[in-house]
Amino acid sequence: MDVRAAAIPEVKLILTRRHGDARGFFSETWNHRAFAAAGILAEFVQDNHTHSAAAGTVRGLHFQIEPVAQAKLIRCPKGAIFDVAVDVRRSSPTFGRHVAQVLSADDWNQLFVPKGFAHGYCTLRPDTEVIYKVTNYYSPEHERGVLWNDPALGIAWPVRPEEALVNERDRGFPPLSLAPELFA
Repeated sequence: MDVRAAAIPEVKLILTRRHGDARGFFSETWNHRAFAAAGILAEFVQDNHTHSAAAGTVRGLHFQIEPVAQAKLIRCPKGAIFDVAVDVRRSSPTFGRHVAQVLSADDWNQLFVPKGFAHGYCTLRPDTEVIYKVTNYYSPEHERGVLWNDPALGIAWPVRPEEALVNERDRGFPPLSLAPELFA
């Protein structure tokens, strides 16, 4: 497992190895000791699994506020996604900046998104699945979001807004400048 800092150093790209033979492959996608040695000190409590039927499906940009903020470890075992993490920590020197990374079943990489970041993705292929671990349980009353296509974020989404499949809740999130509850 090779862990690399992204453009925002708290976000990490994890190059996960697959060991294959005629039977298929084996891959270790989470190892507490290895991640801790790489500076990722996370206690995951829940795994989530999503399926998106169509390419151009956008989910996000979501986060949970304290006391149940979540760090996430994202991987795409089927299909491909354009994965995005936006720094929503108001006091951070990288506030409002983002990291974008393609994750796919082909490359088998993962992205670690720490607390204080909004997360979302766009599917690049039909029939895509995403699995992600989180460090706190889902809490609807603490869930917040930022408008996925807020122009101030400068995210080069791979789908035009009028063609994206986005649910009403995600379309209704405020732009970052108007988001009332962010991280200090």
